[in-house]
Amino acid sequence: MTMAQTDSVHYRRPGWFTRNVMNRTVAWLTRRGVSIWGSRVLEVPGRRSGLPRQVPVNLLTVGDVRYLVAPRGNAEWVRNVRASGGRLDLLLGRSREHQLATELADDDKAEVLRAYLRRWKAEVGVFFEGVDADSPESELRRIAPRHPVFRLSAP
Repeated sequence: MTMAQTDSVHYRRPGWFTRNVMNRTVAWLTRRGVSIWGSRVLEVPGRRSGLPRQVPVNLLTVGDVRYLVAPRGNAEWVRNVRASGGRLDLLLGRSREHQLATELADDDKAEVLRAYLRRWKAEVGVFFEGVDADSPESELRRIAPRHPVFRLSAP
């Protein structure tokens, strides 16, 4: 398996505490309209079942552009967004935003990853192999294939 193939299947599964306590708590608060540092609940049809799948995500805004970053790699939500052609909804309380997600090429991710790490390093830094917001661009480019990034826009 080549490095590109290894990177394309990279995924760090969340532990029990994250799955059963943190994610559920953040999702519960977000569904009630309380955003924790930009949190939203992403809703996208499951690629096999077609049923709505929900997961809490960190919505990053850089300038006027909004992004979703997958710190753990090719998570189920990433695969479902790809399968849906990028169509997804972001939920905050009773608000529902229809969005179209366009995946960035690896060469275009460095500054978005830097901004993401600047904002959420304490929460997700462990997934970035020692790379942080102050790392050189070459290091951000090195890890870029392991972390899908989607630019959001209105459909």
